[in-house]
Amino acid sequence: MNVPLAERIRPQTLDDIVGQPHLLGEGKPLRRIIQSGKIPNMIFYGPSGIGKTTVARLIAENTNLRMYKLNGTSASIADIKAVIAETETFGGFEGVLLYLDEIQYLNKKQQQSLLEYIENGKITLISSTTENPYFYVYNAIISRSTVFEFKPLPPDEILPAIRRAFQLTAEDFGLKLRLENGVVEHIARGCGGDVRKSINTVELCALSADNDGESLTVKMEVVRQLTQRSNMRYDRAGDEHYDILSALQKSIRGSDENAALHYAARLIEAGDLISLCRRLLVIASEDVGLAYPLAAVVTKSCVDSALQLGLPEARIPLAEAVVLLATSPKSNSSYLGMDAALADVRQGGAMDFPRHLQNKHFDGEGAKVKGQHYLYPHDFKNHWVEQQYLPDTLKDRVYYHYGENKTEQTAKAYWDKIKGEK
Repeated sequence: MNVPLAERIRPQTLDDIVGQPHLLGEGKPLRRIIQSGKIPNMIFYGPSGIGKTTVARLIAENTNLRMYKLNGTSASIADIKAVIAETETFGGFEGVLLYLDEIQYLNKKQQQSLLEYIENGKITLISSTTENPYFYVYNAIISRSTVFEFKPLPPDEILPAIRRAFQLTAEDFGLKLRLENGVVEHIARGCGGDVRKSINTVELCALSADNDGESLTVKMEVVRQLTQRSNMRYDRAGDEHYDILSALQKSIRGSDENAALHYAARLIEAGDLISLCRRLLVIASEDVGLAYPLAAVVTKSCVDSALQLGLPEARIPLAEAVVLLATSPKSNSSYLGMDAALADVRQGGAMDFPRHLQNKHFDGEGAKVKGQHYLYPHDFKNHWVEQQYLPDTLKDRVYYHYGENKTEQTAKAYWDKIKGEK
C-alpha cells in the first residue's frame, strides 16, 4: 500500500514533535500529564495538521489502556455502544482509552451516551476538534475534560519536519537531492502553520522534481506553483471564518488600515465577497457612525460596485471602503443609544404614547384631557418647541450621548444653542 509521506514520518516520541512548546516543552502541563501515565479526559482543540492526532496516539501507546479510535464524521451510536461494551470484557477491565477525532460532528445524544462511563472512569476520553469546543461540544463533556489548545506553527518550527521529509524522500528514490536556495523556507511560509500540508507539499515537489537519473532537483518555480494557495486556512462555516471577520472589524475599529487590508485580503483570496461586504456595511454604522455619516454611503457604493464587478476587480472598491473606514473618526454613540432603547422596550413592553403624539383627533367620553394639543415645531422659531415625546414612565430617559468627534460636537453645539433660547 502507498503510505503517504506524512504518515511515514509521523513522530514516534514527544521529542520528535515539532511545535506546541507551550504544551509539550519541558515542564509544560500536557507533557507532565503524559509522563505521569495517569491520563485524564482531554479535548485537543486547534486547526488540522498541527499534531493533535499524533499526541493522542503517543498517549495511547504509553498507557496500559486498550485504545479505540472513532471519527465523529462517521461514528454512530452503535459504534459508541461497541466501545462501551468493551469496558465489561477482560481486555477492558483496567479501562478503555477512546480517541474520538472530530467530536464536534457527534450530536448531543451521541455525546451524552459517553457521560456515565467517563464519570466512573471506565472510559478515558481524548477527543480532538478543529472548532471551538465551547460552542460545539456538549457542556457536560467539557466539564469532565481539560481543554488544550494546539496552535498553528510558525515557519521556523516547521523547518525541521520539512528537511526530514525531503531526506526521507531522497532515500526512497535512491537519488541525491538538490534543493534550490529558499525552497525549504518557502514551503514553511506557505503551509499556513500546517505541518501535514507542508509534508504533502514536499512529496509533490519531489514527484515534480527534475530527475537526471542521479539526483532530484527541486526548483523554486515548481515550489511556488505548488504552494500558491496552500497557505489559505479558511472554512466559511468554521471558526477561522469568524476569526478573520472579527480581526477585520477590530482592526478597522482600532484605526489600523494595514491590518484591516490584510484581513480583507484573506477574505478576498478565499473568494468570500459576501461576508466581507456584509461586515463592511455593519462597520460603517457600528464603528464610524455619526463621526462621519457619509462613510455608510460611500461603503454602500463600494459594496454595490464590488458585487457588480466580481473578482478580481472587486478588490479595488473594497480596498477603498476598508481604508476609508479604518482612517475615519470613530463613534458608536448611535447604536449604543439604540441598544439602550431596546433594553427599555424589552423590559417595559408596549407603553402608552403621550396624548399629543397619537394619530387620532377625537376624544372619547372617558378621556381625562380633551384635545390633542400637539405643538407643530415648524410653527416656532428655529423649527423647535419643547414638548414631551417619550412615554410618561420614560420621560426623563437619555439614550443618546454625543460622541467626542467634530460632527457630533457640532450638532450638540447647535442644539444646545437652540434649546437654550427657549
